[in-house]
Amino acid sequence: MILISWNIDSLNAALTGTSSRAGETREVLDKIHAANPDIIAIQETKLRAIGPTKKHQAVLAEKFPEYNYVWRSSEEPARKGYAGTMYLYKKELTPKASYPVIGAPAPMDSEGRMITLEFDKFFVTQVYTPNSGNGLRRLADRQVWDQKYVDYLEALDKQKPVLASGDFNCAHTEIDLKHPENNHHSAGFTDEERADFTNLLNGGFTDTFRKIHGNITDVYSWWAQRVRTAKANNSGWRIDYWLVSNRIADKVVRSEMIDTGKRADHCPILLEINL
Repeated sequence: MILISWNIDSLNAALTGTSSRAGETREVLDKIHAANPDIIAIQETKLRAIGPTKKHQAVLAEKFPEYNYVWRSSEEPARKGYAGTMYLYKKELTPKASYPVIGAPAPMDSEGRMITLEFDKFFVTQVYTPNSGNGLRRLADRQVWDQKYVDYLEALDKQKPVLASGDFNCAHTEIDLKHPENNHHSAGFTDEERADFTNLLNGGFTDTFRKIHGNITDVYSWWAQRVRTAKANNSGWRIDYWLVSNRIADKVVRSEMIDTGKRADHCPILLEINL
């Protein structure tokens, strides 16, 4: 199986926008399609609460005719057009979709951050982990989320193996970002968030990128849009992951980034696994 996960930074803009950036995003979608993945996980869709519009649906049908999809959007009391997730999966697949509520601090469970697909022999789940925010104002709530998420994954793992992807909003180790020395108090690289990610792995999960590539440096999945030179200088962070249950880690064939050229923000991440 080939699976791809991507924080797209607005599927809404990608499918209907006219800006040069929207065009760049559509080019990446074309690249994803060309990779012929079985499953595509998308975070930060920014779709309205009732889901894709007719225009969105038409573009998805044009670009991904071989796929069905399920979605989850932010809904009240959370902000409208915020966060959101989607799965596209090959039409011959017949997963059962669920939309977990994990008991996180309000309104996180209403922000459309998780979808899980259940197959006969495994689960595929995605997450768009809440950011701790400017001034780490949301860090305490984020830590509650982290524990609730670990509890959820461990419960799935007791039933059957798990493949978990998404934007985890955490660079786990110092080699997972370009300038660790300047970011120990930055959202995504606090001691608390990194310890929580360690706790997640200790729950029985493998970071597939490190499993395949070891302690390779200078490979990232996110580059700040606001810093014009970030992508050109490869000054990035690795905050997007494919995790798998430890007992199927030896079945991973590839775990890698998909190049997005000059386009900053997140890049898609690809997992190939023999299940």
